[in-house]
Amino acid sequence: MLDTTEFLSDFGIRSVSKIYEEHPYSYWLNGSDYSVKYIPAESDTGMFGGNSNWRGPIWMPLNYLLVESIKHFHEYYTDDFRVEYPTGSNDYFSLNEIADLLSKRMKNLFLKNDKGERAAFGGYPKLNHDEHFKDYILFYEYFNGDNGKGLGASHQTGWTALIALL
Repeated sequence: MLDTTEFLSDFGIRSVSKIYEEHPYSYWLNGSDYSVKYIPAESDTGMFGGNSNWRGPIWMPLNYLLVESIKHFHEYYTDDFRVEYPTGSNDYFSLNEIADLLSKRMKNLFLKNDKGERAAFGGYPKLNHDEHFKDYILFYEYFNGDNGKGLGASHQTGWTALIALL
């Protein structure tokens, strides 16, 4: 989960490992080949209603539940238990610190970067820089697993509003 070549994105935890982008998971059933591949944004199949919010992008409810679960594990394991984050970095943190670091990644969907742009706005100049739009943040249904661009409905203030708790 904490490996940047698999689930860890700059914007949270992906729903499907990035490994499946080049190496889809496949299986045969009753003479048919079925596969699941990582797609960072919209799906290329009609499965799950035609969008891929179950199949790879960043989905706020999943990420929120992971952060909260990691915090609960920290209550048991305390600061003595440390985990490499990200995987392969040789940097070790307590579970509470990892929960905070994951929260920061999710907040990066909405916070401005050094160019004054929000990842959720997907590089659109009008949304990022126009004085009439730049401070009106949309709570998208889900987010691109690679660049954080908001996808799906832009009025989903329900589950994406979980970011306020982080």
